[in-house]
Amino acid sequence: MSAGRTIYVLIKLFPSILALRKDRKKWSQQEKNTIDSEQFRKNARKALDTFVSLGPVYIKLGQWLSSRADILPQPYLEELSKLQDSVPSAPFEQVKPIIEKDLGPINEKFDDIDTNSISGASLGQVYRGSISGQQIVIKVKRPGIENVVREDLKVLKKILPLALRFVDPNLRYSAKAMLSQFIETIREEMDYTNESENLKKIKQDMESNDKVIVPSVYDDYSSKNVLTMEYLPGIKVTNVQELDEKGVDREQLVVDVHKVFFTMLLKHSLFHADPHPGNISVTDDGKLILYDYGMVGRINNETRYKLIRLYLALVEKNPPRVVNAMAELGMLTPDYNRQVIEKGIELSIRAMHGNKPDEMEVQSLMELANQTMSKFPFVLPKNLALYMRMASIIEGIYKTHNVDFKFVKVLRNILQEENMIPKAYVEELKISFEKFSKSIDTALRLGPEMERFMDEAKISMQKRKPMVFLGGSIFSSAIFIGSVLLYPTNEIFGMAGMITSGLIMMCSAIFRKH
Repeated sequence: MSAGRTIYVLIKLFPSILALRKDRKKWSQQEKNTIDSEQFRKNARKALDTFVSLGPVYIKLGQWLSSRADILPQPYLEELSKLQDSVPSAPFEQVKPIIEKDLGPINEKFDDIDTNSISGASLGQVYRGSISGQQIVIKVKRPGIENVVREDLKVLKKILPLALRFVDPNLRYSAKAMLSQFIETIREEMDYTNESENLKKIKQDMESNDKVIVPSVYDDYSSKNVLTMEYLPGIKVTNVQELDEKGVDREQLVVDVHKVFFTMLLKHSLFHADPHPGNISVTDDGKLILYDYGMVGRINNETRYKLIRLYLALVEKNPPRVVNAMAELGMLTPDYNRQVIEKGIELSIRAMHGNKPDEMEVQSLMELANQTMSKFPFVLPKNLALYMRMASIIEGIYKTHNVDFKFVKVLRNILQEENMIPKAYVEELKISFEKFSKSIDTALRLGPEMERFMDEAKISMQKRKPMVFLGGSIFSSAIFIGSVLLYPTNEIFGMAGMITSGLIMMCSAIFRKH
């Protein structure tokens, strides 16, 4: 069966692969106004239809690709973003055994379950019910989905090496990493215990935020294949008519969506990576309700603070610092053309800070970055790829509401309100200091060189004038390192110490001249 399925999938995908090869070449080599966008969209729609016809794994793959600007031209991204993870539900008679195998007899565990599903996705389907009078939703894995996913992942692994022979080298570079990231993500989504832990962690992280509501999990009614949560109804975030009828401020709503998701990204270790309109509802008083925590991104402190530095450089209109941050994040291959990338970032920053209140600055950035990525092999680590997916979907929500919105302004407010700017720089200094401490053995092996340096220092000190500068440098460095270590427990004294160390260094440099 695997061989037959492989041939079938290859035949279905091959026309789209060839079309993509041709379109990527045009997109990277021609000016935007000379490109036939409608033809691009037509090819993208054919690819979308192909993904739907191939089943759950390929629907997920199409959704994953919808944010991969390093792989697809912008018109493809826009068309694939319309790909909904909606599949007709399997009959409840096939679902019931899954629930009872994991939890026991339904009539003993639940007051009742409505056998008509309220939603059906490619990997699972959702039902309403009640426990002890409390309204709940029950998410159940689709019958037989493990075998379907296992077989189609095998097929993808076989097809990819062959398909990559027909695409440009830059796409080969991104596609291999993309497939491994996609496989890891879909396997995580198949285990609802992962989703339960994700939900609890994000609920805890966002507890102090009064703009967002996260449902609670019923642990005694959940398992690897079943996830039971409290029922939280609301208005779909893109239902403009109903939101207006309820008097919800949609301009503030768009700001709140960005604040919630970007605070999650930049402040905490876990962020919701699938905020499509079906996963966000709004209460009558304008609060956000978030559903579906199967796809999340994880970012460690070091990566998070580098990302904050990248955003800060965008806010402060500093292209060289943006490129530096991208390089540190591992987003650029070693042979990247810095001059070209910097110029592209400069144009993007101009657009982001332009005087066009009816345009979202992020869109200009993503379009230009997309064309640059088509020419150069950018690298998107898994978490940053999920971040781009998140940002892309949120942009779609903004476009639906079409309100006056400034992403740069919101971004600046987030960085300031959450006190992220000084912490980002301090954490970077701490990380650098820790790396230096760990490399002490290497430093000790430099004994002969250090001895020669000290001899030269003695000669310099005998000349008197540089002595103040050398002593001041040592004293300044000691204060600076102490201040960095002090900052986490006392921010005021820590920051004051770092400023003082800078003043000492400046004074010693001045005295050196006299």
